[in-house]
Amino acid sequence: MTYQPVLPLGGYTGWRYLQRTLDTQQASFSKSAPVQRATEYFKANISKAKTAADLVGDRRLLEVALGAFGLSDDVNSKAFVQKILEGGTIKSTALANKLSDKRYAALAFEFGYGNLGARTGLSGFADKIIAKYQQQAFQEAVGDQNNDFRMALNLSEGIKDITGKTQNTNAQWYLVMGNAPLKQVFQKAMGLPASLSAINVDKQLTAFKDRAQSIFGTTKVSDFADPAKQEKLVRLFLLRSESQSSAASPASMALQLLGGAG
Repeated sequence: MTYQPVLPLGGYTGWRYLQRTLDTQQASFSKSAPVQRATEYFKANISKAKTAADLVGDRRLLEVALGAFGLSDDVNSKAFVQKILEGGTIKSTALANKLSDKRYAALAFEFGYGNLGARTGLSGFADKIIAKYQQQAFQEAVGDQNNDFRMALNLSEGIKDITGKTQNTNAQWYLVMGNAPLKQVFQKAMGLPASLSAINVDKQLTAFKDRAQSIFGTTKVSDFADPAKQEKLVRLFLLRSESQSSAASPASMALQLLGGAG
């Protein structure tokens, strides 16, 4: 039986509880029988997946591979996934590079099929993907109970991935906008409307940077690697999410106080 995350409370109070118990809960989840079966099979067999066709042809391997990048919903879209993998990321015309969701590019790059060849047999490859899978699977389990918590859990690693790819501030913001869960956290925390996605991406960039400067005193995505700024971002995200359910809620009143806090 898969371990079910313990989330006795919602909102920011529930988030603080999850943070305090996170290491213990993640360890218990990773040791649960279904997760162990999936990861043990992956470790024993992933080196045999020498082509993209090999990978998509083995559902158990594919579930872990996609799950590691938060793309579990695509497990039945084998032709699409194979095209992503075979196209790689080196060419600007590659399908993975054309998609706004950059998780596909991360998947294609990590497995390497369409770049310099399969990386599945490299030392440490299986362990790296398994660690990502365990983290993402736990987040999905949390999301089954509270999707806001799932997105908040993804924040730290998401920012780390982005800042590791480029030091250019505008490029970092474009990567945030290309990562749906990350974008939603930033967008909601900063009080930007969902309709923002309908306007030109350059105007979206301006809106994100202006609001970040106003609320957090910075326009740099890299600054959100700072624990204090990251915690404020999560706090505002959760409070705004709560406040949508009731304009007169305690979360709404707290949000008015915190919105202008440094």
